[in-house]
Amino acid sequence: MNTVDLARPAEEVAPELLGAILTHKAPEGTVSMRITETEAYSGAADPASHAYRGRTLRNAVMFGPAGYLYVYRSHGLHWCANIVTGQDGIASAVLIRAGRVIEGEDLARERRGSKVETPRLGRGPGNFCQALGITAAHDGAALLTGAPVTLSEGEPVPAELIRVGPRVGVSKAHDWEHRFYLAGDSTVSAYRLSPRAKPSAGA
Repeated sequence: MNTVDLARPAEEVAPELLGAILTHKAPEGTVSMRITETEAYSGAADPASHAYRGRTLRNAVMFGPAGYLYVYRSHGLHWCANIVTGQDGIASAVLIRAGRVIEGEDLARERRGSKVETPRLGRGPGNFCQALGITAAHDGAALLTGAPVTLSEGEPVPAELIRVGPRVGVSKAHDWEHRFYLAGDSTVSAYRLSPRAKPSAGA
């Protein structure tokens, strides 16, 4: 079981999830990914958050309790996985942006495509979910209590390897430095500013 205290604000938890391992045990096999990039999203105080305008059927899992998986479809194309954090009733979650396959690479490659380079298997939130085989069926999965999707402790990450920067591809609060990633890791996604981005107030 992961030793990170998830019952805290997303921006506190997000850097501590670097190095943690997300595992999906599916009928066709098991894939484990070491998390290398995260983004923090709060609720009513965060214009880029799905929970900014309150609870809906789509974002209900995000309102807690901590330790559950919030899965949503991005642009109608890709599934994205978030680890719910914070106190029960207060929306807070960490988007998993990228990871490195440490178990089940053959299955991950089968899902992603035979020509995909190894570092790109889990680069970007949609690719991360595709490699792991995570879909809407896993929305609300309890990550700390058992299968099929589990979060566990990985190798400790030295503080000097953690970098902080603005979030990728969001149009609101894009300049908030709520993205955390491992310096020099080839699986980390490239920074991309949304063409719809506008200046925003601080977090």
